Amino acid sequence: MLRHVVLFRWNEGTEPAHVDRVEAELRAMLARLDMVRAWSLGRDAGLREGNADMALVVDMDDADAFRRYSADAGHQRILNELVLPACTRVGTQFEIG
Repeated sequence: MLRHVVLFRWNEGTEPAHVDRVEAELRAMLARLDMVRAWSLGRDAGLREGNADMALVVDMDDADAFRRYSADAGHQRILNELVLPACTRVGTQFEIG
């Protein structure tokens, strides 16, 4: 099993409505992708100064599933049109289980 983790830090001035849209579109995308086995998406609880603003965790079977996830046209649209222009994003993938 492969876990994909992404942390988002929104750029100063990013409108709350934009963050709401990103969250809604990510949720819709994750619900439709068959290679996604489990996922979690949430906004920071504000318990520690300096945390990222949002986190995404996606579990998939293997690296091939991750490659299909990454190449998905909807994923690419959300990433390039909504996420990257509005935030600093850092991600990692690692084996679990």
